[in-house]
Amino acid sequence: MKKSVILIMLIAVSIISVSHAKTNFESDTIKTQRGNLIMTFIGHGTLMFEYNGHIIHIDPVSRYADYTKMPKADVILLTHHHGDHLDMGVIKEIRREDTDIILTETCYETVKAGRILGNGDTTVVRGLPIEAVPAYNLVHKRKNGQPYHPKGNGNGYVIDCADVRVYIGGDTENIPEMKKLTNIDIAFLPMNLPYTMTPEMVVDAVNMFKPGILYPYHYGDTNVNDLLKLMEDVDDVEVRVRNLR
Repeated sequence: MKKSVILIMLIAVSIISVSHAKTNFESDTIKTQRGNLIMTFIGHGTLMFEYNGHIIHIDPVSRYADYTKMPKADVILLTHHHGDHLDMGVIKEIRREDTDIILTETCYETVKAGRILGNGDTTVVRGLPIEAVPAYNLVHKRKNGQPYHPKGNGNGYVIDCADVRVYIGGDTENIPEMKKLTNIDIAFLPMNLPYTMTPEMVVDAVNMFKPGILYPYHYGDTNVNDLLKLMEDVDDVEVRVRNLR
């Protein structure tokens, strides 16, 4: 008997005020062997994690939050250089002298600081093992025939939080390299047309590596209900929808 897909909108969700921010954000707390991982859903492709005493900002962008009210960053992860993922004003606001920035070579051209990771590279930051994985388009392209996200320009990231492995897809489609992902407990997969995946592509990606929990993110005007219907036929993956348009 197939396991039902679970849509959790309010259960196990806490609404938190982040460092006196004017806007409240949803967050989920995941238990790990080294304490709680708190994932805060800012918007679009923008996330914030709190783990083991560290604040990790992922693709922080000012249109989704007032970063003058947000915690300073111990770690900043940048998936690629597009303006809805890289905001230099925000980086200057949340960066401290000792903040670790992990980014692509193209992002480095703008930021002029940080540790460059190419696809397949790994590092350890603040005790967190981080792997950069490919993120690119195969199908969706501009009028000139160029992919919206060419292969090699962008990263997804796999972060090991003790026994919990989190995959942040970045701007990608259901690429063959996803078959190499192993033991992914939590996956953030983009679903924003025409730049990333259709709901059908997301389901195909999920079937490649079967995360324990799927968060569709960066989904714009795509109807998440279409994804939920398709996921009814997928065993052992819990779907959680948060406000990440």
